[in-house]
Amino acid sequence: MSSVPAKASAASGPAGQLSPAGRILEVRDLSVTYEMERGAISAVDKVSLDVAPGEFVGIVGESGCGKSTLLFAIAQLLAPPAAVTGGSVAFQGTSLVGMTDAQLAAVRWKDLSVVMQSAMNALNPVKAIGAQFKDAMRAHGVRSRTEIAERSAEVLRMVGIDPAHLKSYPHQLSGGMRQRSMIAMAMLFTPELIIMDEPTSALDVVAQRSLMVQIKELQQQLGFAVVFVTHDMSLVSNFSDRLMVMYAGQVAELGVTRAVFDSPLHPYSAGLLEAFPSIRGPKVALTGIPGSPPDLSRPQEGCRFAPRCPKVMDRCRTTPPPLYQVDGTSVRCLLHEHGRFRSGSGSGPVPPTAAPGTGTPADEARSEH
Repeated sequence: MSSVPAKASAASGPAGQLSPAGRILEVRDLSVTYEMERGAISAVDKVSLDVAPGEFVGIVGESGCGKSTLLFAIAQLLAPPAAVTGGSVAFQGTSLVGMTDAQLAAVRWKDLSVVMQSAMNALNPVKAIGAQFKDAMRAHGVRSRTEIAERSAEVLRMVGIDPAHLKSYPHQLSGGMRQRSMIAMAMLFTPELIIMDEPTSALDVVAQRSLMVQIKELQQQLGFAVVFVTHDMSLVSNFSDRLMVMYAGQVAELGVTRAVFDSPLHPYSAGLLEAFPSIRGPKVALTGIPGSPPDLSRPQEGCRFAPRCPKVMDRCRTTPPPLYQVDGTSVRCLLHEHGRFRSGSGSGPVPPTAAPGTGTPADEARSEH
């Protein structure tokens, strides 16, 4: 095990923090707790994140790591027993935490939209797609039947669905069409930010790829920002600008997507990358990540990943690591306390990260999953 001195310093916030003028979303030390009979469970622990206008930010991690809870906290969609217990969420300079339902209703759909994980559950099963679009538009003051019909047809065409399906009910559409309908509904007012909670989880790999390409094209065309939550790291490899890796309610790593893929700094990030196969190049054994995520109802000392980490040190079991800044990436790992250490196979200095869009064939293959 070796390390090379570098610009490593403890960081109080995430990598790539933007100037106040360059932020559309500011999340600061956000914490969410579930009050259960067996005790309080801290599902999100002091997470900070900035999102710029037009930026695509991916959030990845195993099931139960807190990524969906973080998303719901940002959008103020939490329901008991979950509650925000610390930190702040500001959208376009205005705090969302503590807003009344009426105040939030004025923001949702118009400026900030959410695409849920299961469109079949998010859509009203007894209303046609067009009727649900009409309800959303009327809630924001649009009364003209002609305007509602034209805009509804327009957004369906944007996602590749014939406007004739405005008369269809959710059960009459395929899983992919339902997800596209939810994305179309999210764009009725061309919002500044769209939050997506694993919108491709119910789709096959071909439909996933098609939907991701369409989301990216729409984002580039209309200029909205995206926060995309998924458990599949490969899914956002060629689509996101920055990537946040979460583990046990905390930020494990946050940086430019290409840098995280080319040179993961946290052993957990490296483990996620090694957990799925490449369709090109030589055969490589899949190692995965041994063990299971920690029980958050039983707080542990030290690093939360220590029991599963292949590079664990004695200090890791007793010293909680802060976030360190290493060449523009935030990483929560004591390996980077005094310098840069490569968390992937081998050790030593890491070469400069490639520019976005210049990944290796293996990276491109992973994105095709």
